[in-house]
Amino acid sequence: MASQFQKMRETPSVLADARLTMGTLLAKFTGPIAITWFLTLCETTLMALVALFIGFAIDGLLAGETAALLNLAGLLAAILIVAVGRRVYDTRAYGTIRVELGRELAARADNGSGDGSVSTTNARLGMTRELVDFLEEAVPELLSALVTLAVALLILYTFHPVLFVSAAGAGLVMLLVYAAFHRRFFRLNADLNHRAEKQVAILGKNAPGKLLAHLTRVRQIEVRISDTEALVYGLIFAVLFAFVVFNLWFAAANIEITVGRIFSIMSYSWGFVDSAIILPATLQGWSRLSEIVQRINLRNAA
Repeated sequence: MASQFQKMRETPSVLADARLTMGTLLAKFTGPIAITWFLTLCETTLMALVALFIGFAIDGLLAGETAALLNLAGLLAAILIVAVGRRVYDTRAYGTIRVELGRELAARADNGSGDGSVSTTNARLGMTRELVDFLEEAVPELLSALVTLAVALLILYTFHPVLFVSAAGAGLVMLLVYAAFHRRFFRLNADLNHRAEKQVAILGKNAPGKLLAHLTRVRQIEVRISDTEALVYGLIFAVLFAFVVFNLWFAAANIEITVGRIFSIMSYSWGFVDSAIILPATLQGWSRLSEIVQRINLRNAA
């Protein structure tokens, strides 16, 4: 184990001399990331079919048939296998990326190619983990959401085009709401990251007054971010909830319906809401990461 660690220290990082961006990580670790995303798409596609298969099973059982129920059981078993396998692989793949990214950032601070203060380097090491966390958590969630949204839109269209139009319209309004607040999120995250870079240095000065002022400023920024999030998500949920109520009313009033069908329509309408909300959450994460990428690639003279 010790020899492997020593060999790793002596081997140049695959990220040496590269700009530390999301694109660089995708280029340098294409294989492992592609595998995790493929498994995510498989899992999501299977999950997206669950509500439809439940609807079939309900109608089948009411008719005295069990074939649809067995199909549902087979689908759930496949989801279990894929989901467990993906999580086992993800931890190992992204753990390796975190190690490479962290040691490259530290090396740049040590050799004078960046801001070498302990406070700044410590903060940026934490920030680089957010880049990998985004690839490991946010991007698979986004892929899952996109697949679920596509399946939901398709199935809602098969029930009635109006259900599709209401879903698409709600999604568009939601994205417009987030777009109006993008710059504010970027600016507030820049302020918060700046404070994080200075925190260790402030602690080292042993000056209670300066520390209190720093912590108060951090609190103010976090409150402003939280208030902005509350406003944005309040507006978005209002739009999406109105969409669900409309679909329920329209389905009951205008479509020849069965118990299984109404269940499927409402399941996919709510699935659309559950997945759609991930889009602004991912965009908000991307706003923060855009600022982090700019910050960690700053190369000031030592």
